[in-house]
Amino acid sequence: MLQRQIAAVVDATHPFADTITANAAIACRAAGIPLLRLSRPGWSAGPGDNWLRVADLAAAAERVTELGERVFLTIGRQGVGAFAGLSEQWFLIRAIDPPETDLPPHHELLLARGPFTVEAEAEILAGHRVDVVVTKDSGGDDTAAKLTAARQAGIPVLMIDRPAVPPGTEVVAEVGDAVEWLRRRANNHR
Repeated sequence: MLQRQIAAVVDATHPFADTITANAAIACRAAGIPLLRLSRPGWSAGPGDNWLRVADLAAAAERVTELGERVFLTIGRQGVGAFAGLSEQWFLIRAIDPPETDLPPHHELLLARGPFTVEAEAEILAGHRVDVVVTKDSGGDDTAAKLTAARQAGIPVLMIDRPAVPPGTEVVAEVGDAVEWLRRRANNHR
């Protein structure tokens, strides 16, 4: 980074791209370069929502056994392996690409790319008799329809919290704030 005269780094990766975020923090710290994390706000439960928050995939796999028998798993393909050992539940696994890991013994794979409408999500929940939804707190509007559909159907949501941001990393939620952060640094280097 120093050879290319990089003066600052903005990490705008997915909220769950924790390996990339950790590597960026290590590289920036080693080079003495400031790092900003641009991360859209997570979701907040509202009236009528029945959310249970857990720290990570392992905690979700442990907790889901208490919540239901027909699970709608919307965590992306990389985390599905955490549920592979669960043989009492049936899983509807939605992912963009097929998982490359072990899968739960009782499952159906639904390959699809959002955004999805509330109506389409409600059809999935009802059509597959889903009684619990497992998802990551990715935030954003493109994938929030499943939360509305779950609320309307009275289905609990097991919400996986975001990984912690590396210590010393400043975080903003809006692009305009990131631009202002960069402007301040540019003005300091003149």
